[in-house]
Amino acid sequence: MKTLTKLTLAAAVVASSFGISKAANAEVSANIGATTNYVWRGVSQSADAASVSGGIDYASESGFYAGTWVGSLGDADSGFNGTETDFYLGFGGETDTFSYDVGYIYYAYTELDDSDFGEIYANIGLGNFGVGVAYTVNSQVAEGSLFDSGDIYYSASYGGIALGSDFELALTAGLYTFDADSDADYAHFQADISKGDFTFSISKAQEEAGDDDIKFIASWSASF
Repeated sequence: MKTLTKLTLAAAVVASSFGISKAANAEVSANIGATTNYVWRGVSQSADAASVSGGIDYASESGFYAGTWVGSLGDADSGFNGTETDFYLGFGGETDTFSYDVGYIYYAYTELDDSDFGEIYANIGLGNFGVGVAYTVNSQVAEGSLFDSGDIYYSASYGGIALGSDFELALTAGLYTFDADSDADYAHFQADISKGDFTFSISKAQEEAGDDDIKFIASWSASF
């Protein structure tokens, strides 16, 4: 989803919204974005090529939300021009110091046969700190392969670090564990410096990810 870089399910695009029904107490928001490299959980999803994306979300005052997000994968030089489409729904809430978010997301890929999978997830925030976990509950990949059901992704983050001149720093660390092959487990780290609609990111994954180069990423997003 969301997310030009998908630090967490809901952290990739921050969207403002317009009301569609005062009686229903519901809102709809949309987002568009572009990035020099679509990196998710430390690994490039776009063959280190640029990616464009867009999405739409529905949210009610009860805390329920649902939406979809589409991002491009690869380019002509990489020999792959597919897309990723995410469908998700969940429930969340927040106070001045505490937030929570639980839900389900389904990742669907064009031009990648038998690759779709779905996760349930939970994220908790306390002040600027956040932790999350996602568990793969269904998958189209071959049984016993990576990204089959049973995989778990853990994340921890700290954001809102003021750098001056309206720049902010956010730090994220993640650990991906695979039920089929523990030797493929890997950790990754990412730092994001943002100002307004622009974000500059530095991302590094362990060698086990198969994509362990240090990545420098520039991203832009807008919402309406």
